[in-house]
Amino acid sequence: MEILTITNLTKNFYLHDPGLEITSCRDVNITLHKGEFIGVVGLSGAGKSTILKCVNRSYLPMRGEIIYASEAFGRLDLAKASEREILYLRRHEIGYVSQFLNVMPRTTAKEHVMSALTDRGADAGGAEAAAREMLAYFRMPENLWDIYPATFSGGERLRLNLAHAMVKKPQLLMLDEPTASLDNQTKILVRDILRKLKGMDTSMIGIFHDVEFMEGVCDRVYNLSEGAIVS
Repeated sequence: MEILTITNLTKNFYLHDPGLEITSCRDVNITLHKGEFIGVVGLSGAGKSTILKCVNRSYLPMRGEIIYASEAFGRLDLAKASEREILYLRRHEIGYVSQFLNVMPRTTAKEHVMSALTDRGADAGGAEAAAREMLAYFRMPENLWDIYPATFSGGERLRLNLAHAMVKKPQLLMLDEPTASLDNQTKILVRDILRKLKGMDTSMIGIFHDVEFMEGVCDRVYNLSEGAIVS
């Protein structure tokens, strides 16, 4: 079953001051099946993150289709979906792991992970138990759970992002350099939980510079160069 079909995806950015238009990705075609993991590799600036952000609708593509098989809405073009539909999908069906942490003000690390479940209607007690389990899995020191994450290191912030995205076991999970600032032991934890999610039919697209890490996890790898898929 195809859970995501990207067809002719193109995204440009226009710099008004010099009057310059930059192509980030062009005519990208990717098909993702249920329970499959696709890796996207390429040099920095090749347009890898742009693809994920278009799927997550952080960016609006200039042209192309992003057909997603939603449990709630059926086949839906994410490029044209309403803001209400996108908000629902982010809460209930789609997870996104960024290199950068975005937490509501005055929200502790544990509350941030809990919010991934309470925002979709889970009870506070169950959400707290799941959050504690996920934070412990990623070896987040317990003395940091009730602290605001603004002072966290890069690795701690990334582990918090991973815990927040994975605690809800999304149908579609996107990972933008999820191991960039992690030590080797934590990288192994990430790989193990990705394999577990695959076994639960979570479909994933991941960007990695560490190609060796992807071995045994990825089913297929796309190479992106200057915004286009190459053989």
